[in-house]
Amino acid sequence: MRSVAEGAVASNAAEREKKREIIKTVEEKGIRFIKLNFTDIFGFGKNLEITPDELEKALDGEMMFDGSSVDGFGRVEESDMYLIPDLDTFQPVPLRPNEMGVGQIFCDVYDRERKPFEGCPRNILKRVLGEAASLGYRLNVGPEGEFFLFNLDDKGNPLFDFHDQGGYFDNTPFDKGVDAKRDMIMKMKELGFFIEASHHEVAPGQHEIDFKYDEALKTADRWMLFKQIVKNIAHEHGLYASFLPKPFTTESGNAMHCNQSLSRRGVNAFSDPESATGLSKTAEYYVGGLMKHAKEIAAVSNPTINSYKRLVANYEAPTSITWSFCNRSSFIRIPNARGQGTRVELRTPDPTANPYLVFAVMLRAGLEGIRGRIEPPKRVDKNNYELSPQEKGEFEIEQYPSNLYEALKYMSRSTLLRKTLGSHAFNVFLKTKVMEWREYDKKVHRWEIDYYLKKY
Repeated sequence: MRSVAEGAVASNAAEREKKREIIKTVEEKGIRFIKLNFTDIFGFGKNLEITPDELEKALDGEMMFDGSSVDGFGRVEESDMYLIPDLDTFQPVPLRPNEMGVGQIFCDVYDRERKPFEGCPRNILKRVLGEAASLGYRLNVGPEGEFFLFNLDDKGNPLFDFHDQGGYFDNTPFDKGVDAKRDMIMKMKELGFFIEASHHEVAPGQHEIDFKYDEALKTADRWMLFKQIVKNIAHEHGLYASFLPKPFTTESGNAMHCNQSLSRRGVNAFSDPESATGLSKTAEYYVGGLMKHAKEIAAVSNPTINSYKRLVANYEAPTSITWSFCNRSSFIRIPNARGQGTRVELRTPDPTANPYLVFAVMLRAGLEGIRGRIEPPKRVDKNNYELSPQEKGEFEIEQYPSNLYEALKYMSRSTLLRKTLGSHAFNVFLKTKVMEWREYDKKVHRWEIDYYLKKY
């Protein structure tokens, strides 16, 4: 058995070799710009772009940036922060069809004391993944990527109108949308994504691309790259891609359904072939934890005012906290696959959410369920939207928050959220989102004029 010192030496040697390989790749592929990617608390991708001259310095973790200029990161008097690259994430990433000479690497943010910055979303997820690993678990996640495509006007601004008239799984005409989606898929494959399926979604102009699940941190990084690809390729086709949850009142919205499972030593911990349902008790406890903490994590999985316009009845979006098999009106759905494919689908998150934070809070809630052996309530395998008040009472169904302010009130009282996010990210997120709600709440909106003006 190797000593701790021997292990450290081997680790340092492996790290040096990875750095040499990255530098060699940059030279051989003629990469002229390298993007050092990171994400702010609210899920917006950021980057510091360097040339190969600075690459070695960056790989050694010596690149500093002004944290006070990033929403929610640091104050002016403590603004110096470091970008520490995750060497395993480097790859050439020409995002546009004819683009050459660009690479990128995902980074963790460290503070001026060279300690992991507690407000860095990647660090937050890594902390919770470490907790799961200490229990022997690995979290696998497969998000579903939904988005709308809009035409652009002659100034390059999106036109708020339907790009096409297609519906669910329709063979739409071979227009710019179809061509753009195919180019997105080919670019994703070029960059290492395994594409499971793509199709036209329910609403006109709406599309979905699904890529294969993976370990949670890798998947969060890929989700950020996926959004870059979709927006860049759409722009190349004269289109604007939007991940807004609910652009149109009378149409379905964009979700980021999170299919997830825990594995232990390569075996799906949610599977139990001997049980009547094929689900293990671990899976049931995990569901119990998610349901117990559903209201607390809502503000993270649905972080915008528009998010709650999607969560209304009759659009296959959850409005109540239930679970079921194959019922798309539920908060949690258990897809039909079993064995290694056994998974839990959390249907509330939308694409405005920060993937690192969503994965972190849902994992922490699930682990709390496992630790506390929290049994989920009875399954509701009926259409949730059609349940009578009596039936809701019989199933003891609770309602999901109906707006951002309600969700923030639950978040403000949540020990689980404060523990998961850390005090810095928790306080910044809560304060910023409360201000967002208040700004919205004091504005007069068009609906009020249309509805009230001629009545009063």
